[in-house]
Amino acid sequence: MRTLLLHLSDVDEARWADAYRSALPNVRVVRRGDGYDPGAVDYIFVWKPKPDAFEGLAHLEAVLSLGAGVDALLKHPHLPDAPIVRFVDDDLTQRMTDYVVAQVTMHQRQFTRYKRDALARRWVQYYPPAASETRVGIMGLGRLGTDAALKLKALGFTVLGWSRSPHKLDGIETFPGDALYRFLGETDILVCLLPLTPDTAGILNYALFRKLRRGLEGGPVIVNAARGGHQREADIVRALSDGTLGAASLDVFEIEPLPATSPLWALDNCYVTPHIAAISNIDAGVRYFSKIIREHETGVPLPNVVDRSRGY
Repeated sequence: MRTLLLHLSDVDEARWADAYRSALPNVRVVRRGDGYDPGAVDYIFVWKPKPDAFEGLAHLEAVLSLGAGVDALLKHPHLPDAPIVRFVDDDLTQRMTDYVVAQVTMHQRQFTRYKRDALARRWVQYYPPAASETRVGIMGLGRLGTDAALKLKALGFTVLGWSRSPHKLDGIETFPGDALYRFLGETDILVCLLPLTPDTAGILNYALFRKLRRGLEGGPVIVNAARGGHQREADIVRALSDGTLGAASLDVFEIEPLPATSPLWALDNCYVTPHIAAISNIDAGVRYFSKIIREHETGVPLPNVVDRSRGY
């Protein structure tokens, strides 16, 4: 009998285990506290693995990652040389797009301005620009970025895309990696959905913010729903305070939970959410990975395998 080991931190591992046992009756599903032979484990399903997560797993056929992003997993000092399969799912994609659309629309409709007017009990009928007059730049055109770009386009926004490698999307102007500054110069609201790699770490910094187009009332906006490692929070505070940025929506942070001492909390033009933009649903996750395991047992190649040289 094949063996699937669960090693999940900060989520309900027991519920995931019960769901896998129902979906894979011919697979032995074990958790860290169970008695099992590490050398007999064929698959490991992981989220935030501890330092000893891979100890003794000498015959792994695949590492199954609960998260769509694998940057933290790739930094694990004892990560085995086995294929890493990312979680790619319509439900997860839709949740991320919902978050992005909500934030972009809020900023296009000038919520920061109206919030300040309300606090001052000031009635000023400023009419925001149309969606078509607002240029939204998506950084990262993987599955998440592409879905968000197409749906924002369908809502009438002028959408641009930037990615390391060239992409073509109907009705959306795209820019390759070496055209970053041209892309930024045409962007009012910048959305980061990049994978976190050495090349993208700290990319959301003061110098980049100064390259953004100043077409929105109040200044350009950033939305980061990717990774905290993409941003330099001291630079964001500076830019939000001096007008380089008009507003920011941040779902991820350099340190999580965001420390109570962070100045981001006090800025009325910074919208903080506690890393909730998109979460992996148990039913969807078990359905996705159970299918992969069943098909792999019949000789079907693993899908959505991480390219370790690229980091995603």
